[in-house]
Amino acid sequence: MATKPDLKQDISFEDFKTEVLNDYTIAVTSRECSLLGRREVLTGKAKFGIFGDGKEVPQLAWAKAFKNGDFRSGYYRDQTFMMAIGKLTIEQFFAGLYAHTDLEHDPMSAGRQMGGHFSTHSLDENGNWNDLTKQKNSSSDISPTAGQMPRLLGLAQASKIFRNVEGIDTTNFSVKGNEVAWGTIGNASTSEGLFFETINAAGVLQVPMVMSVWDDEYGISVHAKHQTTKENISEILKGFQRDEKGDGYEILRVHGWDYPTLVETYQKAGKIAREEHVPVLIHVNELTQPQGHSTSGSHERYKNEERLAWEAAFDCNVKMREWLIANSIATDEELKELEKGIKKQVRDGKKAAWTAFLNPIKAEKDELVAILDALANTSPNKVFIGKLKSDLADIKEPIRKDVLVTARKALRYVLKENTSEKTQLVNWINSYFDKIQPKYSSHLHSESKHSALNVEEVKPTYDDNAEEVDARLVIRDNFDAIFSKYPESLIFGEDAGHIGDVNQGLEGMQEKYGVLRVADAGIREATILGQGIGMAMRGLRPIAEIQYLDYILYALQIMSDDLSSLHYRTKGRQKAPLIVRTRGHRLEGIWHSGSQLGGIINLVRGMHVLVPRDMTKAAGFYNTLLEADEPALIIECLNGYRLKEKMPNNFGEFKTPIGVVETIKEGADITLVSYGSTLRVVEQAAKELLEVGIDAEVIDIQSLLPFDLNHDIVKSVAKTNRLMVIDEDVPGGASAYILNEILNTQNAYQHLDSKPQTLAAQNHRPAYGTDGDYFSKPSAEDIFEAVYEVMHEVNPVNFPKLR
Repeated sequence: MATKPDLKQDISFEDFKTEVLNDYTIAVTSRECSLLGRREVLTGKAKFGIFGDGKEVPQLAWAKAFKNGDFRSGYYRDQTFMMAIGKLTIEQFFAGLYAHTDLEHDPMSAGRQMGGHFSTHSLDENGNWNDLTKQKNSSSDISPTAGQMPRLLGLAQASKIFRNVEGIDTTNFSVKGNEVAWGTIGNASTSEGLFFETINAAGVLQVPMVMSVWDDEYGISVHAKHQTTKENISEILKGFQRDEKGDGYEILRVHGWDYPTLVETYQKAGKIAREEHVPVLIHVNELTQPQGHSTSGSHERYKNEERLAWEAAFDCNVKMREWLIANSIATDEELKELEKGIKKQVRDGKKAAWTAFLNPIKAEKDELVAILDALANTSPNKVFIGKLKSDLADIKEPIRKDVLVTARKALRYVLKENTSEKTQLVNWINSYFDKIQPKYSSHLHSESKHSALNVEEVKPTYDDNAEEVDARLVIRDNFDAIFSKYPESLIFGEDAGHIGDVNQGLEGMQEKYGVLRVADAGIREATILGQGIGMAMRGLRPIAEIQYLDYILYALQIMSDDLSSLHYRTKGRQKAPLIVRTRGHRLEGIWHSGSQLGGIINLVRGMHVLVPRDMTKAAGFYNTLLEADEPALIIECLNGYRLKEKMPNNFGEFKTPIGVVETIKEGADITLVSYGSTLRVVEQAAKELLEVGIDAEVIDIQSLLPFDLNHDIVKSVAKTNRLMVIDEDVPGGASAYILNEILNTQNAYQHLDSKPQTLAAQNHRPAYGTDGDYFSKPSAEDIFEAVYEVMHEVNPVNFPKLR
């Protein structure tokens, strides 16, 4: 049912007629899916619906200009486009609505996202790349409005890199950089900062991006007059129009109901972007939204009768139908017969999708009913168990929650019984969790051979006369080795290019590897992240540099909603192995303290968060990640660049293991756990504690996500029987997470003879200056006294009260 490109080629009228009627068939099919989908939500079969009705015809025109290798980065109105490129069937549309957990039925997300969130498979079932040049590609959608924009920039920039950087193996990824990245957004969402940031960045970078704005004059219930200056996004962006004075955009405007002009407009836009690598903005106006924003409400509440009448008359499907009749392509009778057949096809597809969704659950229900029947016959609580069984059996359209709730409640009635029937129920519940839980929880991280956890440690090696140098030289020379070893690697960020980053960790790299591989970026953290996501999705190995950890808050939404969830929400069928480089810890001042790890680690599950204590460890993490396929955040110690470290002789080869702690100092009295710059303060305090007879063991966490996979910390606590976590985040931040991992995951509580302690910063952000740092974050004296107080409680004779 996919549409065919370029109606302007020389074809017969009959072929033209066939192609146009095929397009109309797709438009009507999509509309019927939307209409029936809404009813499925209102009857309770589906949870929520947000549909693409009113946007069908422009998406047909877009699909004709979309070629193999191209990428879409859109939002939840693009179902017609997905149908037109042959990537969404009727059954798959409804499977997504029902949250079918099988990728064969819902290839978009296996039920992990609500309907309307579209993607294609970039990876096979083993996590290996498909040939993206031979398929039409859609990056996985997210719901946050304008959140698709930063990623779009990177998808487009990848074509520029592939076209202009020599030495990259483009197999599976690009054909001479000829691919276009196509974005879509609703007119109201153009009010978001991410839209403007991306539009500006794409104009600066001059990348092959075509941005479609679907304009139906509303954002949910709010009219454009409250959304956009002049109520017209292309009008206020006309300063971006390219001209003889400079680069910019090609800006095109077209009515969303005008089929032939839409086809012409999209062909023109695709040609400009593809051949000239110039971004294009298409403002598609006079669109409608016949069912309102979503199934949450009705648009009759906020649109007056005049507007509703206009929408009925200018519905794009209605106007296309009129055009077909006016141009003698089809008669009214022929179209009625066609539409009748489509309605039946959609109803049949819906029924097939529902049956496929329901049958496995009904089989699971029947299996449990039989187990409960046997259990009831052997239990004194037969009546109660029988009631549970009957109630479950009576549910004609069960969900898995119904099944498992019943099983777990039945188990309570046989708590004190010891029968084979009880054992059978216990085994069934356990195996059910083993079978079903992964349907909802797998692939948060890579499960392929490319997982970072499979990369083995390689220690740095040193010449006998290895020089001690400023640590920035260690990170610099390792980047040099990386860029030489991996032609597909590149780095970009504020001050990263010409001056070699603010701490000179990239000194000379732009001169050596060129302005596209070692690049400066504007002050726009969200789209720096987006550049990295999009390029990583297309097979490049980008390192996106955010100058300081504090500034990552500008990009945290993109890291949280898009990057960290990508592999999970596609059930392992897309990946973006982006490395985010930043620096933080122990700098002074409210906005330069760089220690807000508590917030970060709870928002980026799905990424690795790595906190190396020095530049050699950091360099090892980069080397590890470039052999793997997962995204990560590496936080270099800001006050470590001028400290001395030995120069290794195996740059690019040594690897720091992920999820592994390191014992820096062995001891017998208490286990001290920390990371990053604070670890050096802990080491100093540990030396001073020895002077008063306290022998502390010091452990470097190194990796917050994942955390101590070998459970080495609990082994230390089993030896010392005491624990203190030291962290420069606020109380209850990262230290609370660390303590939870040690006590509840590793069960270290059973070895403790003293209350476990955390020592964190003050509740406020650090004050400025050296004194501000001293009175805001844990000092060596704070650590000394806190540890001493623990030992005073243990042995007040040997350790009399200090103060």
